[in-house]
Amino acid sequence: MLYGIRRTPFVNRLFHLYWRFARGMTMGARGMVLDAENRVFLIKHTYSDGWQMPGGGVEPGETLLEALSRELMEEGRIEMTAPPALHAIYFHPLYSIRDHVALYVVRDFRQTELPKANHEIAAHGFFPVDALPSDTTKGTRARIDEVLRGAAVPERW
Repeated sequence: MLYGIRRTPFVNRLFHLYWRFARGMTMGARGMVLDAENRVFLIKHTYSDGWQMPGGGVEPGETLLEALSRELMEEGRIEMTAPPALHAIYFHPLYSIRDHVALYVVRDFRQTELPKANHEIAAHGFFPVDALPSDTTKGTRARIDEVLRGAAVPERW
């Protein structure tokens, strides 16, 4: 939920249209959370297709790490216990030609409790990288390959 409004694909597009004119650039932060067994934490939103890494937009006055910390707690009840490693910053023109995403790799964390499904998060879980859900997004799969298999890092998400 953003600004008290339920996020749907239509509402997402309206927000991105608004941000296109109201902000010079939009920035997001995502976390590739890997547990001790190298399983990756993924979420499935209620308003978009496929499994993906938790994350979201950086709000005014917020740093990338503050945004990441907030999103991990909101979407996964995950609290970072050490600074994450910045993997890359990508241009992400899916909704806007001004959107960028910073991807952090989070290995030191605690999950204070299991997240509950809500209006934003339909499902969540830790998955072995060789057994991801079939509808894991293409971008998520590419980022996992970069971090864990040494694939080349592109400029675009």
